[in-house]
Amino acid sequence: MIRRLAALTFAVLVLVAPFAAADTPKVIADGHIDMGPRFVDGKWTVQIRDDTVSPTEWRDLSDVVVQVPDAAKTQIPSDAVYGFLGVAGSPVWLLPQVQRPGVVWPGWNTQDPEVVAKVGREVTWRLGGVRGPGTFVLFLSGNFGAPQVIFDSSKPYPQETGIEANTHVHGNWAFSAPGTYLLDIEMTGTANDGKALADRRTLRVHVGDDRPEQVFDVATSTTASPPTPVAVSGEAQPFPWAWVGGGAVVLLGVVVVVVALRRRTRG
Repeated sequence: MIRRLAALTFAVLVLVAPFAAADTPKVIADGHIDMGPRFVDGKWTVQIRDDTVSPTEWRDLSDVVVQVPDAAKTQIPSDAVYGFLGVAGSPVWLLPQVQRPGVVWPGWNTQDPEVVAKVGREVTWRLGGVRGPGTFVLFLSGNFGAPQVIFDSSKPYPQETGIEANTHVHGNWAFSAPGTYLLDIEMTGTANDGKALADRRTLRVHVGDDRPEQVFDVATSTTASPPTPVAVSGEAQPFPWAWVGGGAVVLLGVVVVVVALRRRTRG
């Protein structure tokens, strides 16, 4: 009984422990991170929660480059359900939905205590455009049924999905070519008092092992540009696609909550 109480106390302390704020630029290539809204000095702000350090730190998106290393390179499988990724056998750099050692594990959450307290129901995550050398696809995989595509940079913008308040989700992040990608993202919500909440940022992603720190110098823009074909060399490494399909949604917290996701496209 004492051990169980001690374990519960530790879990609660971890959940309510304060987070440090960081303003030092950092390339994150391994470990767990989340993107989500929080209130910073009373202002609704989209930030990166960095769990690769202890204590956990919240970082501005301008101070983070998410690196997709060459260890994440694989081939699109022949299974027709993955046809939205491209031609079977073509290379793809994939950050899977289930944590895999050696690559970053990015998710998104709406669990900031102030967000939970002040936002009535849902947060909208909007993709306004993608600049990069290839296509970007974010999709969910479950134990049953076909993958659910959330964002696809080959489709018209803007695209958006709804995230229930107080949830934590992971998906599969796929990139078709090495190089730098700039994702124009916005998260919006409505406060309990009816006030509109919105913040628009650029998420920097670098695919490949070559000098990811150079992406900090890339000028950001909210204007999307079409993918530019690039030459791809080298053999794709065997990839355990079981990492993609296992566990559709990851939830953190004392109370298990239901996640409702939808994908909407405005043409």
